[in-house]
Amino acid sequence: MSRRRRRDPVAPLPPRDGVDATRVVLRSGPERTVGECLQETRSLAGLTIDALAARAARGEIVDGRGSPVDLDRPARRNTSVYLYRDLPDEPPIPFDLPILHADEHIVVVDKPHFLATMPRGRHVTQTALVRLRRELGTDLVSPAHRLDRLTAGVLLFTLRPEVRAAYQSLFADRLAVKEYRALAPVRTDLSTTTRVADRIEKTAGDLRACVVDGEVNAISDITLAEETDRGGIYHLRPHTGRTHQLRMHMASLGVGIVGDPLYPDVRPDLAERPDRGDFSRPLRLIAHSLAFDDPLTGEPRRFMSGRSVLDGE
Repeated sequence: MSRRRRRDPVAPLPPRDGVDATRVVLRSGPERTVGECLQETRSLAGLTIDALAARAARGEIVDGRGSPVDLDRPARRNTSVYLYRDLPDEPPIPFDLPILHADEHIVVVDKPHFLATMPRGRHVTQTALVRLRRELGTDLVSPAHRLDRLTAGVLLFTLRPEVRAAYQSLFADRLAVKEYRALAPVRTDLSTTTRVADRIEKTAGDLRACVVDGEVNAISDITLAEETDRGGIYHLRPHTGRTHQLRMHMASLGVGIVGDPLYPDVRPDLAERPDRGDFSRPLRLIAHSLAFDDPLTGEPRRFMSGRSVLDGE
């Protein structure tokens, strides 16, 4: 059975300089005001009630229909409010975002390490989505799938809303073939392809995902393809797309990927480096290629990263 992607609501405020308005779901009921709920929202930390009132007066705080919101009215649980939040200070990611392919429907890029796919938490302007919107001069750019911030490689975006669902379905229905490269310690018996299959779940707020009992939802094929003086180069083929799947599966085989700050063990020294502007220790994992039959034309497509897991070594 295929997995259907949950459709995100359409924001009633347009993007500003490539950045979408923030959607806040009110979790309190009428015992709190809308303004109080917004002040308690983590992503809006630091905004005073006066600052919120000034934005509301400019019509920059609206409900899901685009109507101005009265901050003093009682909140309604699980309703949405949209506004522009202040952008966080972010260390600039000092790597290019090469375009591998562009046509009227899609643009394919070779994402560098450390650049998030799209805004989330502390990473907003330093994301592939915002960079592309600004470079191409259109806010219609939207990701068809995602790569982890620490993972580099091939990433596909759509350029027109009317084709977005067709390309997103390639990934939701597992019709896209993805191959990765990883650098890790050599385990010679893995020169014969090994399949790892288990159940992975990740709880919001937890840094790491975990393996749990239950029906299998994560499958990867792992092959040692080459031995170098810096470790083994592995070819990885995920058949599913769980969060941190390849990183966990490599660690479970005793060959954790070089530069991984989470698996098999949490390494705060690595995790904190990018936030200090130190990008010298990337996770050696690259989305090497992406192949699919184009959902609009039926044409076979294959895009390959120009990056190597040995780059910068």
